[in-house]
Amino acid sequence: MIIETVMSRSLRLMFASGAALMLAQPAFAQDNAPIQRVEITGSAIKRIDAETAVPVTVVKVDDLKKEGITTIEQVMASLSVSQAQQGTSQTVGSGTGGSSFADLRGIGQNKTLVLLNGRRLANNAIDSSAPDLNMIPFAALERVEVLRDGASSLYGSDAVGGVINFITKKDFQGGTITVGADSPEKKGGDSSNFNAGYGWGDLDKQGFNIFAMVDRQQQNRLGGTDRNYNTRYAGGLSASTYPANWSQGEISGNPAGPGCSTGVFLIPGKNGACQMTTSSFVDYIPKSERTTGLIKGTFKINENHELGVELLSTEAKVQTQVAPVPYGGLYMNRLRPDGTPNPYFPTDARISPTYSDASGEATSGVLPGFVNVRWRDMFHGPRADENINKQQRLVVSLKGVLAGWDYETAVSYNENKVKQNLFGYSDGGIITKGVLDGVINPFGDQTAAGTALLESAALSGNQRNSKGTNKAADLKLSREVGDWLNTGHQAALAVGAQYEHQEFKDAANTEFAQKVVASTGIDPNLLQEGSRNVSAFYSELNVPLLKNLDVTAAVRYDKYSDFGHTTNPKFSFTYRPVNALMFRGSYSKGFRAPSLYELNAANTYTNSANTLDDPINCPGGTPIPGKSSPANCSQQFQVMNGGNQALSPERSKNGTLGLMWEPINNLSLSADWWTIRLTQQIGNLQDYDVLGDPVTFASAYHRNASGDLAVDGSQCPNPITCGYIDLRTQNLGDLNTNGVDLSAAYKLRSKEYGNFTFNYSGTWVHKYEYQNFQTDAMHQNVGVYSGNGPIFRWQNTLNMNWAKGDVGAGLVAHYKSGYIDQDPENHVPSYTTWDGYGSWKALPGLTLTAGVRNLFNRQPPLSYQTGNFQAGYDPRYTDPLGRTMYVRATYDF
Repeated sequence: MIIETVMSRSLRLMFASGAALMLAQPAFAQDNAPIQRVEITGSAIKRIDAETAVPVTVVKVDDLKKEGITTIEQVMASLSVSQAQQGTSQTVGSGTGGSSFADLRGIGQNKTLVLLNGRRLANNAIDSSAPDLNMIPFAALERVEVLRDGASSLYGSDAVGGVINFITKKDFQGGTITVGADSPEKKGGDSSNFNAGYGWGDLDKQGFNIFAMVDRQQQNRLGGTDRNYNTRYAGGLSASTYPANWSQGEISGNPAGPGCSTGVFLIPGKNGACQMTTSSFVDYIPKSERTTGLIKGTFKINENHELGVELLSTEAKVQTQVAPVPYGGLYMNRLRPDGTPNPYFPTDARISPTYSDASGEATSGVLPGFVNVRWRDMFHGPRADENINKQQRLVVSLKGVLAGWDYETAVSYNENKVKQNLFGYSDGGIITKGVLDGVINPFGDQTAAGTALLESAALSGNQRNSKGTNKAADLKLSREVGDWLNTGHQAALAVGAQYEHQEFKDAANTEFAQKVVASTGIDPNLLQEGSRNVSAFYSELNVPLLKNLDVTAAVRYDKYSDFGHTTNPKFSFTYRPVNALMFRGSYSKGFRAPSLYELNAANTYTNSANTLDDPINCPGGTPIPGKSSPANCSQQFQVMNGGNQALSPERSKNGTLGLMWEPINNLSLSADWWTIRLTQQIGNLQDYDVLGDPVTFASAYHRNASGDLAVDGSQCPNPITCGYIDLRTQNLGDLNTNGVDLSAAYKLRSKEYGNFTFNYSGTWVHKYEYQNFQTDAMHQNVGVYSGNGPIFRWQNTLNMNWAKGDVGAGLVAHYKSGYIDQDPENHVPSYTTWDGYGSWKALPGLTLTAGVRNLFNRQPPLSYQTGNFQAGYDPRYTDPLGRTMYVRATYDF
């Protein structure tokens, strides 16, 4: 603990020093490779000088592998520019198909453009918002280029927060095999990985190269009882318990009440009822398996033309677990259908034998004197879902030189399929009738008849299937066009055109979905689909005005068949007053087109994300006369979600201004100020805004015949019982954020002691403010949990590496500043972790690597967030595994 404290203080001092020096994104080691004309992410012009006017971070995958990184999720977590992301752990209970997304600047995953070898992948089929990072073939990558600027003038939609371009190997010869394993110090969450590749053919000498790569990764689950974070407070509270809560009007009770010390994860509730803490059922990390295959061939037609074929196939399977099925709208009669007393009916003297209400009278088979029952189906155990996500991609390209122009053209087909299977569910119709008729005992053990009925109610099956496709063709031309101003440097021009046809379809398996609708909220008749065509033309011109001053102008025109067209320009410059110092800057406009899902999603009902009071029927947490607390106070009410074909694109204005400085040999420093102004954000109103202001949002309330909002999915869409609030997609308010990216890199070479490299990267956010709706006040988000989460004031990464001969070692530190929690009484402290590793070339071709992540076993800090099913900490920003050892062995032949 003392060592960790000292190291953390030292790290903070280094980070503070970095800030004072105004350093920027990491400058990784550069190879002494032959000079050639290259294209860098963010520009369509091929050039010898790779230092462009836009800030780009280049990450070498070989360096990441030494640090024990094996997934794209881990790559994103290591980037200081990545403010937030949805990782695989957040898929628990979220219905996203097990997907993981990137989010640069924290402005939304759908505003970070993800490319593979410079071209788009198919978006996740469920909501068509962004590509699933799990589909990227990590083992086949050579490098990752991260553009930290808007780029709609080149790439079109989504390139608002930045662009991440994953680039695979090209001319790969020989074979390679890697095996590895990760083992946490405590039980649960271990993983393994294997990849193998082989390539043959020398592109320069033989005129071709073909390589194939297979990557297999398996992550075992880290269960809710494997760590104690969820015991820090009572998380995942629910009134559907085991044994069940019962209520009749204002009275309620539970066989385990009022102490609630028996049963399953119970704590005292109100009026003699109990509450259940469901977080212990929830996976901290779900079980997952990923298999990726990539075949890539490059063929020289002649010295000037080259044919490329790329085939990618990926399957990811993610299995998540949450608490057993809750039933919140059951009725229990005093008598069985044959007229005999129901032995399970509560014996509390407060229960009226003549009680009835509108909901009871409207329900078939309910007799006067009934009680409402809220029960947790422990008989069938925890619910689980299995998300099978498949990506197929084929790209055929042709590039070369024609009439003095560098050209590249390609046709591509991308397909993403997601299948969602459910396990551990139960048939709501059988359960409802069994409790009503007195066969199922919701308060204790079952008889043989109750057991048989419950066994007959068991449900597992396919709930939902989604598919998205992207068919595209593109052409790009680039060349130098002359030294127009006699600066000694050539002006350069690039022009290009693209065409895409996008489709998506998302459909429920009606027969199965009907039986689990009360628990999942998925409309059994769900069918949402859409398609569109997108055509685009763009141009980029770079002109040296002086020997040390270049300016670049770019513009792109996009036309969408479903909402219209948009034109987005960009202007940038580089200026070198001296060779060791370069200033750069840019200004651009950008956009994000409404996704096919946002335009065409069907109207569906589900539970609100937060537990809240009905502001009319339960103002301030106290029910008004004639309304019961269990139905109106501290509830997850039904909300209606859906698409909107009248949506307009989101608009952005981006700016950067920075410098790069090399004061001495082997030391490079840089700093880039950035700003993003986003308008017409596409999203949904928040449940807490609507329920917090019934006057402003009066039109969003749709009450049932009793004047209530429904609390159970089975009550919707029946107009008599279904009360809901309308949260369908619309254009909302503005967002404004700015800050500084910092980096430094230093190399120290010594024949006696070996070579040392030091890399620092950091992002400091000055401002992040947003509106939830168009007339809303600006909400400040830096250092404060607001809306969906916090924006970190500081994020920093420090890499220190040493190599001498056949051995090497490294130390990596990651830092996130603290913030005010969702519960403002709690301050989440800063989070620092250290990773260390060593490598040894044991034999010719054989390299062994071993390391420890989270060396000092830093536990995730306490957080009261409610946006994710995991309780006690925030799984988006911290690692629940604790100290983890890993080993890798790579054999090249």
